[in-house]
Amino acid sequence: MRQFKILFLCLSGTAFLAACDKNADSDEVNRAMQNVNVVDESNLNDIMLSVADPNEAVTYFKRATDDQPDRTDLQRGLAQSLIRAKRPSEAVPAYEKLVEMEDATNEDKVGLADALIRTDDWDRAKATLDAVPPTHETFKRYRLEAMIADSEEDWEKADSFYEIAAGLTTKPAGLLNNWGYSKLTRGDYSEAERLFSEALKQDRKLFTAKNNMVLARGAQRNYNLPVMPMEQTERAELLHTLAMSAIKQGDVEIGKGLLREAIDTHPQHFEAAVRSLRALESNVSN
Repeated sequence: MRQFKILFLCLSGTAFLAACDKNADSDEVNRAMQNVNVVDESNLNDIMLSVADPNEAVTYFKRATDDQPDRTDLQRGLAQSLIRAKRPSEAVPAYEKLVEMEDATNEDKVGLADALIRTDDWDRAKATLDAVPPTHETFKRYRLEAMIADSEEDWEKADSFYEIAAGLTTKPAGLLNNWGYSKLTRGDYSEAERLFSEALKQDRKLFTAKNNMVLARGAQRNYNLPVMPMEQTERAELLHTLAMSAIKQGDVEIGKGLLREAIDTHPQHFEAAVRSLRALESNVSN
């Protein structure tokens, strides 16, 4: 009988240890699954912010922030996805909530300034950037600083910020185009043309830089298209831009010739150019 009790205790102990091992294994599995879920969610968040449809991303992050309102990364995703979806008026309050969260970053404040600029609230954008420590030196921060300086016509400061920002990115085409447009509005046409040319060296497909370069050349009464890669439709549209520039300068006959060339060049019916040419010829006949 005593031997039976000892055997029973041994078996019970073994079963207890096995149960402990099983529980320990279960806890480890649960922790591992949680880690996997975090990784999967992180990957999904990245996908939503990069390649997903912007409005679908907004829906995803709105649902996620409703479920977990204290998650800074999800609130950041919502704010960024609203910017991607071109809904800046909604992005502003999303960013305002984000920057008040405990582990918000200086880059989140820069994001708020960006959203404010997109809603034309330049004063608040400036105040927001001023609150970011000067040690926070990023491309986005200096690009926004340059835009604000432009809005205040502080050209020296704008040029300084554009130059700094250009040195902080490997893809400066868009920035150089903005800088060139700033020069264009100041009447510094030759420097604007140079910057548009630099932008196109970085991105040969950037049509806004091509169009802006034509505007800069037209402002100098240079009515020849620059040598640069362009499709047939692009060539027609650039000739139309050049024609409008010539007409604005008072060179109406040159403008009419450029409009005719644009109409002949376009692979389809070029309504805008046809309408402009008819208007000019009608004025002449009247």
